[in-house]
Amino acid sequence: MDNWLPTLITPTPTEGYDLAVKLSRMAIKKTQPDAAVRDRLRPEYAEDADALIAVSAVIATHFATIAAANNHWRDAT
Repeated sequence: MDNWLPTLITPTPTEGYDLAVKLSRMAIKKTQPDAAVRDRLRPEYAEDADALIAVSAVIATHFATIAAANNHWRDAT
């Protein structure tokens, strides 16, 4: 397995948020490794408000973890 996540440290909150999105996407990819299945399911959840809210909650959890790892970017000026 390659080292796709070498660190949680990011220079900015924006990059931290992007990393949170990537963590969420990687969780889906690892949970359902068949790209064809993911592609087939995407239209179903793409217009499902509850599914989209759930995704947002997962990303928020990842972002909180990344923010904590980055000491909430307090040391960056």
